[in-house]
Parts: sequence; structure tokens; C-alpha cells
Amino acid sequence: MEAVAQTPDRIPADTPPADEVDATLVILSFVDNAGITRVKTVPGARLSDAARFGVGVSPCFDTFGFDDVMVPGRYLGGPDGDLRLVPDLSRLTALAAQPGWAWAPADKFTQDGTRFAACQRRFAARQAELAHEMGLELSMAFETEWALGADATEFDPVVEGPGYGIIRLGRVSDYAVALVEALTRQGIEVVQFHPEYALSQLELSIAPGDPVAAADDVVLVRHTIRHLATRYGWRAQLAPCIDPDGAGSGAHLHFSVRDEQGSLFTGGQGPYGMRAGGECFLAGVLRELPALIAVGAGNPSSFLRSQPSRWAGVWQCWGHETREAALRFITGLRGTEEQAANAEIKCFDATGNPYLTVGAVIAAGLAGIAEDLRLPPDIHGDPATWDPADRTAAGVLRLPTTAAEAADRLAESRVLSAAMGPELHDSVVTVRRAEAERHRHANPADLVELARWRF
Repeated sequence: MEAVAQTPDRIPADTPPADEVDATLVILSFVDNAGITRVKTVPGARLSDAARFGVGVSPCFDTFGFDDVMVPGRYLGGPDGDLRLVPDLSRLTALAAQPGWAWAPADKFTQDGTRFAACQRRFAARQAELAHEMGLELSMAFETEWALGADATEFDPVVEGPGYGIIRLGRVSDYAVALVEALTRQGIEVVQFHPEYALSQLELSIAPGDPVAAADDVVLVRHTIRHLATRYGWRAQLAPCIDPDGAGSGAHLHFSVRDEQGSLFTGGQGPYGMRAGGECFLAGVLRELPALIAVGAGNPSSFLRSQPSRWAGVWQCWGHETREAALRFITGLRGTEEQAANAEIKCFDATGNPYLTVGAVIAAGLAGIAEDLRLPPDIHGDPATWDPADRTAAGVLRLPTTAAEAADRLAESRVLSAAMGPELHDSVVTVRRAEAERHRHANPADLVELARWRF
């Protein structure tokens, strides 16, 4: 079984010098609890010092909202203290679309060199390590959907024509080639690119990796998408809602689980060939979906996208190849199940911190295994078209419909509270509740504008 990505509990005292990188400046990135990617930068010549001693950053960002308003929580926030951002040199990447720049994701440590209790990247790594200790290996990947606009203030769509149509593709063909070339040079394997259904929307899928790598990859993918768009006089909108009256943009998470015998999602006697451990894992994820919403799609604008009959996964249920279910099970082409079988969570979007998202999903799945949970019957079709009594009888519930409700479900989750620890759990709940309260009277158009260029 492959080793999982390692993130240390102390700043390593014997960090080797950084490899030569052809960069004048290096971005050190971290993602806050509101899903905003924050950065510090250092000159390339000082990267080795940054890896040994870290770069100072305030812990206040752990209670920043997406709108840059800080509301201190029980443990974190406020003007006091300092942290050290330490770049992970194993992910150091020269940015193909930005000559003179490189990037590395950073981990957070305290001033005494110990791991910061609320480090989101360490949370993801720890959950993967716990799975590994149980003999399990997780493979994950985020899909990325975004819309291209030609104007910096009012959204002027760049892409026109039928959804998935070749007419749409022609308008962005040069951009698509430049994007895939840049990602490939940055070590990201692109699996698919296509024009999507919603207004001026595109989608890109990448190859899966271990959970921390999956989160790192999507941070780099989104940055490359945004930066390349500016070369063409465009802006890339990754926020969940483009038009309140239409479909939005998600960040679906695909994952598979394996042990020494192979995939847990095939070769068994459970639903659609799942092995017992695979069914338990998915049952744990399904149970925690109301709380997971606050982690992976808890911004007030997320609930403009989360509408029935838009394939946004607004129902707490699962199905085989069922795109209205929040948890979609995919067996793959007959004969390829061992490699292809995976699950997709459709209710997430780009407002979620990807490190928190992958870590929380693993924690939910491991709890399902520990408690020997089982899946309810799968659903077919669109629950929005069912009689409400039939939905109730089937146990098909609507996932949270507001940011405040989602934050409450996260606050109540014993599984995610225990996995995150008090500091991280409280800070995520604090951020989501504060965002919900500040914008609870905003109309849909205002929410779209607030979030449009923030992600």
C-alpha cells in the first residue's frame, strides 16, 4: 500500500536546502476556513530560510469571512499571536503561466515550532494517516467548474452557444490549450476539459491523488485558471452562483477507498458490488452530509446554487449514477470496476476549504466503518418530483437550505467535532455563522455580486 502524504508535527530541524527553482518570487499559500486562498511570498533566494524557519502570519485569518470581516471565536481570532508558514518543498512548482514565479502549499506552526492545532492542511493529512493505520488508502480528486466573464464588474459572459456544444468550445479553444499545457507542465494530469451547461461555464477534471495532494492540486488548478483568464482580458468566476435563476458551479469531490485486497467499492456482496467496508464508509459520509455542507459549501451564496432539479445534490440520499442525489455511486465501465468504481459528492463548491473538505469526508467515512453503518435503499430519479409523503417514507431529506442551518449541523456533529478538535471546529463554525448573520438579509443578486470574484 502506498504511503500517505506526510506533514510533520514540528518544523523539521534538519530541513535540506531548497532545490534550485527558476523563480524570483515564491507563493506560499494556505486556505482559510471561509475557503479563501491566502498567501505570503518570499524571494526565491530566501526559500531555504522559509523552509527552515517559516514565514510569519497572523492567526487572525482563521476567523476571517469570505468578505474579509473577522469575528473572533472561542479559541482563535483577534490581533494577538503569530504563526509560521512553512512551505512543503515536495510540492514546490514553477508556475508555467507566470514566468518568474513558483508556488508551494504551506503548513502552519506556532512560534515554538509545534504544529498549530487548527492547521487545515495537517487536518487533512491526519485523517488520511488514520485511514492508513486502518489499512485503507484514499484516492481523491475535485472537479472544477467556472464561468468566464469579459468584464471586471458586471458579469459579461464570454462563452455562448448550446450547453456542451462545440460552438462554445471554439470561443475558448486557445485558452483551453494554454490551460492544459500549463497544468501539465506544473505536474497536474488533466483527464477531461469541456464546455458546460450553465452560463459561460467550463469544466476540468484531473487525475486523483492522495487526499492532501488532491487539495493541493485544486488550489493550483484554480490559480492557473484565474491567471490565464486575465491574458485574454477575461475573469474566471469560481463562485457557486452565476445566475440565481440558473445552474451554478460546483466542486464535486470524487473518491475511492482501497485496502490490500483492492477496491472497497467492487467485488463484494453489498449494493452494486460494494464490499462491507465500502458500504460502511459511504454510509458514514451520507450520515454526515448535513454537517459536511458547512465545510464544503457553507457560504451564503452556496445556497443559491443548491436548488432541486439542477443536479446540485440537494437531497440527503445516494444513488447509482443518480445526479440529483448528493452522494452518487459510480461503478464504471463493465470490466474496469476495480480501477473505476468511485463515489462522488455533488453538493460541494469552491467556497469550501479543500483540505477541510477531504479531511471531513474521511472522518465521516471512518466513523461509518467504526460504527458498522449500512446504507439505506438507493434512490432513482428526481426526489423533487415525488410526493412529499413518499420522500418522507423513503427517508430522503433536504440538506440544509441556509448557511445558518448548515453551521448549526456542523456545530452538532460529534464526528466532525472530534476529528477537527476544539480549536479548528469552533473556528469553522464561527466563520460560517458570522457569514450567515452578516448576509442573512441580502437578496440573491447581492449575494452573487458579493461572492463573484472572491474564489
